[in-house]
Amino acid sequence: MQIDDTDRRILRHWLSEPGLERSLLAERAGVTPATLWRRLDRLRVGGVIRSEGAAIDWRALGYAVEVSLRFALDKTNPRAFDEFIAAAREVPEVTSIETFLGRVDMRLTVIARDMGHWTGIYRDRILTLPHIAEVEALMLVSTIKETGGLPL
Repeated sequence: MQIDDTDRRILRHWLSEPGLERSLLAERAGVTPATLWRRLDRLRVGGVIRSEGAAIDWRALGYAVEVSLRFALDKTNPRAFDEFIAAAREVPEVTSIETFLGRVDMRLTVIARDMGHWTGIYRDRILTLPHIAEVEALMLVSTIKETGGLPL
């Protein structure tokens, strides 16, 4: 889908302040509310805007531990990926599942209330996932930059 400077301006303002009322967003982007509505609708239909939703701060809800787990799977079973993904979806503390090409096959992001909770999740839910050949855990210490903004 082709986007122009007006679309980029709308997206830039929207990403910098996602909760902004549409009338203020239109004003800041330099378009009328009707134009804003049409442009956003076109961007949704075109697949540029995939969804609108809440960004949850898990730490504010008491989940102080976040771990990124990287897996290499045993690919001798042709259903390894499907079975791993199906089992990982059943773990409530898994907030994202991603697949990769290369040495790492899968990445899961897991949240926990504290280290004791994390240890239980890891031992009882993660290590029992099927077809794991290797696993590496990277614990989040701090987030330096997190933005949905793009160089538009």
